Amino acid sequence: MRVLWVKAGKLLPVDTGGKIRSYNILRFLGKNEDHEVTLLSYYGGRRDPEYETALAKEIPGSQTIYTAAPDSTAIQRGVDYLCRLPRRAPYAVSKFTHRTVRATLADWLSSGRFDVAVCDFLCSSLNFPTRLPIPCVLFQHNVESSLWQRMAAMESNPVKKLSFAIESAKMTGYERATLGKFHHIIAVSEHDRQQMLQMNPACQITVVPTGVDTQKFKVAPASSTCPPRVVFTGSMDWEPNIDAVKYFRSQIWPAIRKEFPDAIFQIVGRNPFPKVQRLASESVQVTGTVPSVAEYLEKASVVVVPLRIGGGTRLKIFEAMAMGKALVSTSIGAEGLEVESGRDLLLADNAASFAEAVLVLLHDDAIRRRLEQAAVQLIAQYDWSRAVKQFAEVLTSAKSKNPFQSGGWAPPTAGGYSQ
Repeated sequence: MRVLWVKAGKLLPVDTGGKIRSYNILRFLGKNEDHEVTLLSYYGGRRDPEYETALAKEIPGSQTIYTAAPDSTAIQRGVDYLCRLPRRAPYAVSKFTHRTVRATLADWLSSGRFDVAVCDFLCSSLNFPTRLPIPCVLFQHNVESSLWQRMAAMESNPVKKLSFAIESAKMTGYERATLGKFHHIIAVSEHDRQQMLQMNPACQITVVPTGVDTQKFKVAPASSTCPPRVVFTGSMDWEPNIDAVKYFRSQIWPAIRKEFPDAIFQIVGRNPFPKVQRLASESVQVTGTVPSVAEYLEKASVVVVPLRIGGGTRLKIFEAMAMGKALVSTSIGAEGLEVESGRDLLLADNAASFAEAVLVLLHDDAIRRRLEQAAVQLIAQYDWSRAVKQFAEVLTSAKSKNPFQSGGWAPPTAGGYSQ
């Protein structure tokens, strides 16, 4: 099967949840002799020849397009946002839409070179032509409209709140329409699948659960670190993660420090925004980019996922579980995962109960050990090879049920949006 995979932005380094998911699926698909995979990675900002060389080496057969889209500074992004504000498509989509990419896709999709195409994330979707000459599958890592709705609801800054509300309204209409544009949708959880079916009941949606690299994230010995370490991992330039650590630091951490004065809270993740860097103190460490997240998880006493905004599934939970770590999460943080509070981890949805849950794990070694063992048992059934097999089955099915005849597939809901 000849697969074209279209991804906005750089795939390397593999340092975000979305990149980890895409990279591992691409890697395992490429190892299968029955499949020929071509990755089209297009990116803006500064030209990066080193990235292009590294990608060609890491993912053989990959192609890159440099768009020169403004993505270097906050001022550039702000000006670009204002210029695109009158457009119907949400900014999170229009900023990743480019005439060269659209022209290339139109040519490649109609050339007969590929049997099926994958649109990786909704942000790439506007580059696909209205009439699709071959089966095209949309890979939905999140329900984007839900994510923007939560961001708008949680934001306190009035200017950002208004911006998020505008983008939320745009995204809701765009996502509903675009779900009908593609022949098949891949969701990462049943929760996401049900949300998308509510938006467009006619969609064909299959759930392919997230996997975990069990070779990289191996079971670690029980942590005896003193003082105790509470660890959060995630990209620290992503708004839901920023909100999570600010919430934890201001409303939860003081109660934990009251009982464990020497405890350390480690915020581990790339590119921390200034408001994250300002959280650093004697008891709070902001690491920035690290060579290996696994090294920090290994020494964690407890891993926390205090997300109040989010969508899709949280790879950070799978990675911590693979290393045999006890977790405390909000319901949103664990949304879409087949976990049960008290069996696999602890769930807490307000500051007082979250602090209490962390304290229980720090005080009671037996409860912590039980959750650590349960985490390892659960994660044993999640491996990237299994997830990729399911992913490939969806692509094969899409290819075999090719409805794209007589000029291509053009459902009524697909139109109305332009670059």
